[in-house]
Amino acid sequence: MEDRAISVLENYDLKVLRTWKGRGAILFETNKGTKILREYNGPKEKVLFQDTLISHIKEQGFPEVDAFEKNKEGEILTTDANKKTYIVKEYIEGRDCNIWDGTDCIAAIKHLAELHYAMYANNEKECVLLPVSQLSREYEKHNKELKRIKNFIRAKGQKTDFEVYLLQHYDYFYAQAVDSLNQMLQSDWSLLYQEVRSKGTICHGDYQYHNIKITPQGIAVINFEKYSLDSQVKDMYLFVRKVLEKNSWDKKLGNDLITAYDTVKPLSVLEQKQLYYRLSYPEKFWKIVNFYYNSGKSWIPMRHMEKLQKLITSETAKEQFLQTIKM
Repeated sequence: MEDRAISVLENYDLKVLRTWKGRGAILFETNKGTKILREYNGPKEKVLFQDTLISHIKEQGFPEVDAFEKNKEGEILTTDANKKTYIVKEYIEGRDCNIWDGTDCIAAIKHLAELHYAMYANNEKECVLLPVSQLSREYEKHNKELKRIKNFIRAKGQKTDFEVYLLQHYDYFYAQAVDSLNQMLQSDWSLLYQEVRSKGTICHGDYQYHNIKITPQGIAVINFEKYSLDSQVKDMYLFVRKVLEKNSWDKKLGNDLITAYDTVKPLSVLEQKQLYYRLSYPEKFWKIVNFYYNSGKSWIPMRHMEKLQKLITSETAKEQFLQTIKM
């Protein structure tokens, strides 16, 4: 971010003491604590509802969220002389949730369950305005991509070591993807989304370790930009999958995480099924294949070959875990 963006801060009732650069942002210390300045390119309505959501969360007893700082006109968005738009938010000091520490992870998923009670749209009008996730459509799109990319690789003449290795295991993961989608479509999926609409349940959208801060005051959650109207199992799935991928699909840890959430916010039968379908879908494989196809295809970093190898070696442990939660 350009240093001249700092001139935007003149529009805020803040005394800036010092500034320093962060990742894609500018951090600055003020008389009202540390803040963060970011460029914003999304629609105004989205950020306005995000502000409403965060305000509601704070009112429900969760002060540790990165709320917006309003400018002198009481607005969230501030435009500079170059027509660029910015937001200012509270900056929360703390360490990232340790994804290899079971105690951290259990505490984080309990906090998520508590937070979910405070995350909902207040009225029908808000529900209509919110983006709604369509998981079955997303997986249908992924499966079409997987099929198309396989045909592309097979049609190639000289193949790289990565492509040869990928083809050797392609059918196994593609069959998983098709089976997961078919099971999903045969379930009472529409009932779950009717419930989402009627209750107005909202997801954080990116509840992962780097957005979960461990502070002296407790757990803080930041970066609500990817929120959506959806089953809150989505947040649970994202966190559980990432933790288990990093911990070799440890069955005990996985079941402890699900139990910890369920103890605070009980999962319905439909939610339990959705969690299983989400976890059984080969999301990691799709991501590796998608990266390959969209990266030029001529050269793949060794770390992606290593990711694929690690994914394949972890499959047995993953299947054993899934058997413990299958309904």
